[in-house]
Formats: sequence, structure tokens, C-alpha cells
Amino acid sequence: MELLKHIEIKNFTTLSGKEYPILRLTYQTFGLPLGEAPVIVVNHALTGNSQVIGKEGWWNQTVGEGKAFDTLTYTVICFNIPGNGYQGGEEELILDYKEWTARDVARVFLLGLEKLQVSHIHILSGSSLGGGIAWEMIALAPTYVTHFFAVATDWKTTDWVIANCLIQERLLEGCNPLHDARMHAMLCYRTPASLKEKFERSINTERNLFNTETWLLHHGEKLQNRFTLPAYKLMNQLVKTIDIGKDRGDFEQVIDPVTTEIHIIGTDTDLYFVPQENRLTFKLLQQMGKKTTYDEISSIHGHDAFLIEYQQLDKFIRTALS
Repeated sequence: MELLKHIEIKNFTTLSGKEYPILRLTYQTFGLPLGEAPVIVVNHALTGNSQVIGKEGWWNQTVGEGKAFDTLTYTVICFNIPGNGYQGGEEELILDYKEWTARDVARVFLLGLEKLQVSHIHILSGSSLGGGIAWEMIALAPTYVTHFFAVATDWKTTDWVIANCLIQERLLEGCNPLHDARMHAMLCYRTPASLKEKFERSINTERNLFNTETWLLHHGEKLQNRFTLPAYKLMNQLVKTIDIGKDRGDFEQVIDPVTTEIHIIGTDTDLYFVPQENRLTFKLLQQMGKKTTYDEISSIHGHDAFLIEYQQLDKFIRTALS
């Protein structure tokens, strides 16, 4: 595993006015040494972290030697969202999570890249929450990135996502918060057809439960064992606050100065960041004359398809970069 490194961001103030004399930003790098190759920045999703590849890597099918994001050609950087608690104790967690927005995290990531003396990003990729943060990054630094891959994400949270975030927040205040919130979230990330294919109403005879129930309970327990309640509350808050237009104007005004080529990859069955919104964004970008592509993963697996349908994703990325 690549060693976890850290940068100290001094005197950072969130947009809500919360001040941090020192903010510790942790990250990992993969591939060629920093400064010797073009840079790819990968933003992780809600329960992800900086371990993009390796034994515990969450995106081994897309990042690595000879993969779409080739570590033989690029330096890959992945920051941990401050407060996600990855390899950190309680001191690493941001307890006042409502002071934070996705735009604040984008600002921290850009400050981290400045500290690392990264003068330009060749590829920026963000999935789900990480993609929302990436949209904020290109709005803040409109000429800094050559290619942006917005995967299973959007530039704003819809009423549907905000409603789900509220349910998550209420669950997180309950008796078994992490466990129960994760069970609800898993149903947002998959689809009825995905569960039908996986379980076909089969029963776990030892526990006298449907296997779809044992699967949900397993995911609740798994997250409870590796995540913390304050971290989950923060990530849920960040999802709710994705909106590059807030206090700036409409989408066109924000994107007008952006020179980045924007590659949107949706999923036809995504119930979270729905493809209809991705298609509307693509049309707007086309109408503005922006360099943009749109591809759609065909899958029964819903939001999580970007972690499952890696062959389709690989093809879309390689074609966009060629």
C-alpha cells in the first residue's frame, strides 16, 4: 500500500465562517513519482478513501498498470475528504459537519494541489460525491484541468437526493445510526432488478431471513466496523450541498470561463444521480459550444454500476481520451 501522506493547510475558513488554524489533508499517490508525469486526481465517493488501488483499493479495475488511468504513464493523486476518518483517530474528524459544504472541500483540495506544486491537472475524475466536489473544483479553477470525468454524479443535488439525505440524517440520529443509514443507502445505490438477479427471493435458512435482508445487514455491519458516525454525518452533509451555481448565478454563467473538456458518464438505472439530469447538462454544454462527451453505462445495478461495469467504463474513458 502506498503510504498515507499529509499536508497542513493553515488558517482555513469555511464559507460558513468556521476557522481552522491548521487543517490536516491526507492523501496517497500512485504510479510515477510526483513531478515526473502528467497528473490524474481522483476524488473518492461517500464511503471511499484515498486507497484507490491495491489490496483494499476501491477502483482497481480503472486505475493501475495498463488500465484506463494508467499508472505507467501518470501520477495519480487521491485526497481524503477531511473528516472521513481514514487511518485517523478522533482528532481527524470534523465534528461540526454542518459548517462544511462540497465547495469547501474543493477549496481544500485545490490548496493541497498548490502545496504539492501541481501546476496543472491532466485528468480530474470524481464519482458520486467526489464528482460533485470535482465540479466545484473546475468552477473554482476554470483553466486548471484538461479532462474532467464526471462519473455517476451531477453539478447539483436534486430534490430527490436532498430528500434522501434528510432520511439519512434522521437515521443517523437514531438508535443504531451507522448500520441503519447504510442499509437505506444501499437501496438508493442499487435497483429492484439488481436485487432480483442477485437473490431471487432466496432464503438464508440458518438465520431464517431472506438473503436480501442478510445482504443489507452485512453492509450495515461492515460500514459500522470501518467508519465513524461523525464521518458519515459529514459525508451526507457534503452530498446535500453540491451546487456549483449557489451564490454565483446559473450553470451557464459558472461554466462559461471553463476550458476543461467535460466527459459525463451516467448510468441508465441510477436512482441517485439520475441520468436525465446528466443528459440535460450535456445538452447545455453542447449549446454553449463546450468540448464535451456523454456516455451511459447500461446496467441493472444502478448507482453502483461504476464500480461493477468496469469494462463499459474503461471503453468510455479510453475513447474520450483518444
